[in-house]
Amino acid sequence: MSRTAEGPTQDAASGATQDPAKGASLFWRFWTATTISGVGDAVTTVALPLLAVSVLHASSFEVSLLPAAQYAAWIAIGLPAGVIVQRLPLRGTQVAMDVIRAVAVLSVPVAALLGVLHLAQLVAVALVVGLATVVFDVGNSTFLPSIVSKEELTARNSLTSGSAAATQMGGPAAGGVLVQLCGAAVSLVFDAVSYLVSAVLLRSLPRPAAPKPPRTTRESTLALIKEGWHFVVRHKVIRLCAAAATLVNFTLGALMALIPVFLVRTLDAPASLVGILIATEGLGSFIGAAVTTTLANRFGSARTILYSTLAGACAALLMPLAGSGWSLLLFALGNVGVGAAAVVLSVLARTHRQTVTPPELLPRVMATVRFVSWGAVPVGALTAGIAGTLLGSRGALWLIVAVGFLTPLSMWTSSIRSRRDLD
Repeated sequence: MSRTAEGPTQDAASGATQDPAKGASLFWRFWTATTISGVGDAVTTVALPLLAVSVLHASSFEVSLLPAAQYAAWIAIGLPAGVIVQRLPLRGTQVAMDVIRAVAVLSVPVAALLGVLHLAQLVAVALVVGLATVVFDVGNSTFLPSIVSKEELTARNSLTSGSAAATQMGGPAAGGVLVQLCGAAVSLVFDAVSYLVSAVLLRSLPRPAAPKPPRTTRESTLALIKEGWHFVVRHKVIRLCAAAATLVNFTLGALMALIPVFLVRTLDAPASLVGILIATEGLGSFIGAAVTTTLANRFGSARTILYSTLAGACAALLMPLAGSGWSLLLFALGNVGVGAAAVVLSVLARTHRQTVTPPELLPRVMATVRFVSWGAVPVGALTAGIAGTLLGSRGALWLIVAVGFLTPLSMWTSSIRSRRDLD
């Protein structure tokens, strides 16, 4: 990744562009591409498991293989992703990842049309999409601080999280409707198109300025990975927040695997309603993103994390209480609380990492944290699949909700309890 003569000048501390107007323009194009891609992702969140449940008649364990495969990518290449992003042209890498995801997703409706669709293909598609998403997401997290000042990072991170939450609200609901009207396979065409639109928008961006190169170009990939890893494990606050995020993602991975089966087979909800109920997590994420900056400014970032993680675990208790009819609202309320708490933790922990990490280490630090925390998603999904087989979907849901209390427990028993702010 090379610095061009026309590239933006960089602030020495944060790497953010010194031209506010140009920085804002870059941010909004970046935001638009990410949001459009997110809408397609949200549609697939509903379409892929519904395709497995309703068309391929997959079991609880087989459905759990889909989120497990997608997020197993963080275990496979989560650590090298930081080095990949640092060494390759960022814009070109992001565009390539979008194109790879579009081709992979588009293969599903093509196989369905030819009558050769199999669960193994869905798992393979989930894995390929996951691998490309790992590199893409690490690149996005690295790109944002290069165009946003430290003072704006919390607000910009909240905005991007809020936008992601908005797509989580509208996308699954739209996905449920599309599945009911067009079928699950055809609805995945929407996701493929969204990736291609994102690629075109990202291609229109100028190449961002590169971070400082490693001390020597002869350093091995393993040495660079170890440097990022050591920074994370030796930094008290980043290490604690990464542990909390890992526990949260274990729970979220389990819920990804359980919820479609619980709603369709236990509560007998139609596809359109399944999409709406899954979308309530997006509503919670949107609320969490909207209030994070205000809460952090008023109470402090550390205290906000403490209370939000506890509130999210308590809200999750409502989900397994849901039944048919109006009691479905209990599931919706619980899902809202879970989504809100997860986003508050994500925004504040990510902002802290982006603020205190040296720019030349940031890609590797972001990759290390996500390798650990997002690597918990497939473990949670497979655990839920096994629990669902043994206990039924409602019994497994109770088990996962109980495990969710480990997150606030880890924070309330740590040194963060005595802090007002993470910094």
